[in-house]
Amino acid sequence: MNLELRKIEIKDVVFGEVPGVKDGVLTVCKQDIIDELMEDVNVKSIKVDIAKPGEKTRIIPVKDVIQPRIKVEGKGNGFPGVTSEMVQLGSGKVNVLDGVAVVTIGDIVGFQEGVIDMWGEGAKWTPFSKTLNIVVDIEPVEGLDPHTHEATVRVAGLKAAEFIGKAGKEAEAGVVDKYEMDDIFTETSKYPDLPKVAYVEMLISQGLLHDGYIYGVNSGKILPTLIHPNEELDGAVISGNCVAACDKITTYQHQNNSAILDLYNRHGKDINFVGVILTPELTTLEGKFRTCDYTAKLCRTLGVDGVVVSEEGYGNPDSDLLMICKRLEDSGIKTVLITDECSGWDGMSQPLADTTPEAVAVISTGNVSHVVELEPADRVIGSAEAIATLAGGWEGCLKEDGSMVCELNAVIGATSEIGYHNLTVELY
Repeated sequence: MNLELRKIEIKDVVFGEVPGVKDGVLTVCKQDIIDELMEDVNVKSIKVDIAKPGEKTRIIPVKDVIQPRIKVEGKGNGFPGVTSEMVQLGSGKVNVLDGVAVVTIGDIVGFQEGVIDMWGEGAKWTPFSKTLNIVVDIEPVEGLDPHTHEATVRVAGLKAAEFIGKAGKEAEAGVVDKYEMDDIFTETSKYPDLPKVAYVEMLISQGLLHDGYIYGVNSGKILPTLIHPNEELDGAVISGNCVAACDKITTYQHQNNSAILDLYNRHGKDINFVGVILTPELTTLEGKFRTCDYTAKLCRTLGVDGVVVSEEGYGNPDSDLLMICKRLEDSGIKTVLITDECSGWDGMSQPLADTTPEAVAVISTGNVSHVVELEPADRVIGSAEAIATLAGGWEGCLKEDGSMVCELNAVIGATSEIGYHNLTVELY
């Protein structure tokens, strides 16, 4: 597969009547976006706003973050299986509005959402304080069942990103990133002496607000699946996860999966990167045995020498992470784990809910329980009161002056387990 991500550097976003890109400025038409999304009969109202880096703006409660793009050559625009007809992704040329994100907010049925601060202390903890954010506030009609409500909000965000991405169709790209990889046999013949390495990406798959999607299919309904890395970079994997904001993998992060990009960068140099295995994280013991055994079997079938495993979430999925590790190491496959920790406010609690002696190479992406103090905002897009019901927030954490105290749990992308964040870990 050959994929080109053609990056159009966007330096500013403004509202206007005619969408397009000129001299690094993206113009979006607010009413056009509203009209597009209001075509869904389950949507009651849409609000659109812009939040820029450095502004004292707080966005809350966030559901997802999506990168606007348009495919200018090849099959599969948008998100096939969800917003468009099903086609195979991973090839072609894509114009990317680089530096721009669509951020969706609003009531999402449950209580676990997140916050993005565009300035100050809060900005240090989320990568989306650095993007020019087009914020879409989605209000569904009353009376929807919870699953329809959730799907309405999720799909509206994807449609918004797809619609906004059209503005970049004729724009010139400043940087073109090319991703080319043939089948495993061809690549191994090119690099016979390099160790074969696979990437196992665990996806939350635990029910309403706890799901990932692959070509529109709920990951909880599949066995572990081998995909070409280009497919994820091209939009095949999307987020339906609102478990804990800090380590949910947003759709934007799937589109720019840093673990995949790092492995791609080393492909043909010191490793032979053979592909991505998407593994669901289930809640039942039977389900865990099934997916973990199957994941290890796929790795053995591929004949890999090493595996990088990233988790999504913490607590219950820690068991899956360690079970996969044990099975791979017992098979003679070197395994590296990427996970965050739930170590308490003082950082002294047991970091994971499970352990195994085979886990000898573990990368920590931070403590989800770390407490931060966020200054009052000049402008809040959404509802500041939502912090009380976010994972990582509590009743009384919002102060009278508009400041708040919360755990990193509540901050979007703060401890991303694919490494897409600003946090580093210091060992003592």
